[in-house]
Amino acid sequence: MPEIQAGSQRFSVSPGVNLLDALRGAGIAVPYSCRAGSCHACLVRCIRGEVLDALPEALDSARHEAGWRLSCQCRVIEDLSVEAFDPLRDGLPATVTELDWLAPDVLRLRLTPQRPLRYGPGQHLILWSGEGVARPYSLASVPGLDPWLEFHIDCRERGAFADFARGLKVGDGLRLGELRGGALHYDPEWHGRPLLLMASGTGLAPLWGVLREALRQHHSGPIRVIHQAHDHAGHYLAEPLQSLAASHPELDVTLMTTAESAEVLAQLRLVSRRTLALLCGHPASVDAFARRLYLCGVPRGQTLADRFLPHA
Repeated sequence: MPEIQAGSQRFSVSPGVNLLDALRGAGIAVPYSCRAGSCHACLVRCIRGEVLDALPEALDSARHEAGWRLSCQCRVIEDLSVEAFDPLRDGLPATVTELDWLAPDVLRLRLTPQRPLRYGPGQHLILWSGEGVARPYSLASVPGLDPWLEFHIDCRERGAFADFARGLKVGDGLRLGELRGGALHYDPEWHGRPLLLMASGTGLAPLWGVLREALRQHHSGPIRVIHQAHDHAGHYLAEPLQSLAASHPELDVTLMTTAESAEVLAQLRLVSRRTLALLCGHPASVDAFARRLYLCGVPRGQTLADRFLPHA
């Protein structure tokens, strides 16, 4: 049977066992979240030996060549020596710059990293608590416009990182892990095409960044933003969105509650079949948006979606 060494621990496992399950079964605290290769919380480095990797393209080539793997996507096929991602050793230090509640359940967290971070609107970043809790969040900030990294933390339901975030104070430190590209971005080649940005809950965070990037690049086509919230208090960016719409005649903003969404979506019409749609939020909401857009005539290749998967 293959043998795994992790730090001072050495143990045998059945061939083909999932690496994340094997490590956690041995009491090694590798964090995980989506188990789908999306969040990158379960990053480990193979020092010796190789694994059967179901999703090698999930990591950039430099990370992959350095031995890093997403343990949730790997099966053990031979003896291994691995080390888990250590935020104190491998993470980038960051300091809490600002904290404020945009809505009763939405915390805006702004961080200043120890060194500048190259990123684009719509990307995800792993945030590590001091207790070793890792959670991916979409960046709501725009490089060149914002001097911080901004995140919108949904605290409506209990969760290990959300509970940690509630207790943060300005000046506190945490660590930044893997930065990864998401499905959502702004391409300058879209300049004159209609954009439809649809979000539920804090799925608005990456679209807030994409929207401001589009406006910064003087997007000339019409832009419509549709935000779905559980209730009217959940429209946590209503004022800044409406302020942008007042100064940009090409921008239209629609705010709807979950109860109103079926009626609003039924009335949705496209200004052009060249429309590009960017969707983000809870999987059920994103799927409902995508179905309506398909019926409206938006080709599947013109819809980009980022589903916020349930997290452990």
